[in-house]
Amino acid sequence: MASHPTTPFLPSTRRKFLQYTGRGLGLLAFSRFAPSFLVGSTLAGAPAPEKDRSILVLIQLAGGNDGLNTIVPFEDADYHRLRPTLGLAKDRVLRLSDTLGLHPACGALHRLFLDGKLSIVQNVGYPNPNRSHFRSTEIWETASPSEEFLATGWIGRFMDNNCAGRPAAPDPVAVHLSNSLPQSFVGEGEHTTFGLSPDNRNYRENEENRRLLQALAHQPGPPGNDSSTFLRHTLLNALVNEQKMQELLSGHRPATTYPENNFAYSLSQVAALVAAGLPTRVYFVPLSGFDTHSNQANQHANLLTTLSDGLAALQRDLESRHLDRQVLTMTFSEFGRRPSENESRGTDHGTAAPLFVVGSSVRGGLHGTPPSLKLAPNQDLAFSMDFRRAYATVLDRWLGCPASGIIAGGFEPISFI
Repeated sequence: MASHPTTPFLPSTRRKFLQYTGRGLGLLAFSRFAPSFLVGSTLAGAPAPEKDRSILVLIQLAGGNDGLNTIVPFEDADYHRLRPTLGLAKDRVLRLSDTLGLHPACGALHRLFLDGKLSIVQNVGYPNPNRSHFRSTEIWETASPSEEFLATGWIGRFMDNNCAGRPAAPDPVAVHLSNSLPQSFVGEGEHTTFGLSPDNRNYRENEENRRLLQALAHQPGPPGNDSSTFLRHTLLNALVNEQKMQELLSGHRPATTYPENNFAYSLSQVAALVAAGLPTRVYFVPLSGFDTHSNQANQHANLLTTLSDGLAALQRDLESRHLDRQVLTMTFSEFGRRPSENESRGTDHGTAAPLFVVGSSVRGGLHGTPPSLKLAPNQDLAFSMDFRRAYATVLDRWLGCPASGIIAGGFEPISFI
């Protein structure tokens, strides 16, 4: 059986590459195994990446979050008429104003609101809403009109535009803590992104992949085959990133206590990567389970507790490291729920819902107007805030990239930044 010569351990940074070459391995000897960015930048003296870039953390509330039981219009008689069993009484909610309150499970978020670190954008949706999970999620992730199908995501187009502060290869521009690449990250060009499993508590190298990539490093493609060369370099870049992430995460100790669940664990990993100085601009963390068609009350309360406590822990962690003004966290969900409860004490697919923006740099408070509930049973809410205005705000005022080149239509920013 044929065997391959031993491949030197792949360094995960330029500094480590220099250490290898300094110990006598030799640039030319190593270059056939190394991704091109390491060989080229070693001689070029590539500058260190900036450590103070603005960072966006996107939180997907997958399934369709019930906005009316998240931001509760407790003084509205129509709310209680439409929700005879699910409606929350005013003595239970956490007051935001004389007429609106947070679900009682959101105690940690309420404290952020009182501290001016939580912005709530009300009644967010889009024209001609679609009630399919798949299609409405696609609309939110691509920032397309409901009648238009786009092949790229809004973050992917941000990456395509080479906006200021983009990390140099191989550092990922965007990282997702999910089992598949979010459609938000899909661009026209090739971009370095990275995925971490949301339930992998013992992060380790995949030795099988390592052996495969080492073998590929010894198997040059046909002369002149650019595709083969590109593939090998892409796979090796992925391996280098895997090593780098493992090193950054393996010795990390959170600066605060996080709840014991996968969502909070994913947020702690985000904090670890930010604290390590990784120049990634966007992180994506999903929280699923919001499709509450039946017996909603306890399910929704548990989900909001998970969301609220997790976001508050992330904020505390960032603050303790003096990184809180560098990071903005924003939630989104494919749609809200119907205002009227159904016969199973749940709610069906609806239209508009609020979204949260968390951070020490936000203008806290309520933004936009609450929905009108002068509705018949099974009627939907009429949205008053287009979700693309929130995206335009983040692009223009946070990521430093003109929204006009990313999202068609000219959407006015919202004052949460």
